Amino acid sequence: MVKRAHLDDFRVPFFDSGNKSDAFDLTDFDPADKPFSARTKQADRERLAALAVQLDEMQERLHAQRRERVLLILQGMDTSGKDGTIRAVFHEVDPLGLRIVQFRAPTLDEAAHDFLWRVHVHAPAAGELTIFNRSHYEDLLVPRVQGQLNDEAFTARACHIRHFEALLADSGTAILKCFLHISKEEQRGRLQARIDDPTKHWKFDLSDLDARKQWDDYQKAYRDTLAATSTDYAPWYVVPADSKSHRNVMVAALLLRVFESLSLEYPPAKASLTGVTVV
Repeated sequence: MVKRAHLDDFRVPFFDSGNKSDAFDLTDFDPADKPFSARTKQADRERLAALAVQLDEMQERLHAQRRERVLLILQGMDTSGKDGTIRAVFHEVDPLGLRIVQFRAPTLDEAAHDFLWRVHVHAPAAGELTIFNRSHYEDLLVPRVQGQLNDEAFTARACHIRHFEALLADSGTAILKCFLHISKEEQRGRLQARIDDPTKHWKFDLSDLDARKQWDDYQKAYRDTLAATSTDYAPWYVVPADSKSHRNVMVAALLLRVFESLSLEYPPAKASLTGVTVV
């Protein structure tokens, strides 16, 4: 596997067509890789805590300024840690201006419209940081695995997604997309842990085992999807996710870099408040 030491080493190149995705291979990325990890989990937690302080300030500026928008998309196989990432990275962030959206299978009403109809309404408003826990990419991945999208239909749908995200970007939305890359063996252990612990049964569904049987098909679908939809304005990053603490640090570092790329300043002080005294 290729040795990677910088955040951009984990960025997926854009090939402009799903047919060229053979130039990108997920097997080149080690799910157990920890290039940004400290030596211990405790050190990772301390680094994450420092990043969280910076993220909190940036998110406050974003909310106060109410001009730009940030969208974080988390995708990954079951147990890759989408929920865990949100809890770990954002537990110190001011909830004002923070919104989390979880996409499930489309309802009958949603399925009666185009596949992006249900998504656009949840895009971040000015001053918001919105997190998609799963996303419109489910409508590309799942039909692909189930054989409902041939190559032509897949390419067309990927094109629609690129245009949709271009619209968001042109409207002032900074987009970060993270694929939480977990190994099949690590997933086996996490699924078994859910089965063995009655307090975690609510997290488990027998359909999770059906999806696991299609592991190779999903890996190929993710490869094709990431290659066809990673762009300059909405890049994909492959985040090694076998280590939970490393996963959290890397997502936080990527998001902080997005914030730092924006012109986020607090609104100008109000001259009308000069000399005002509260009694």
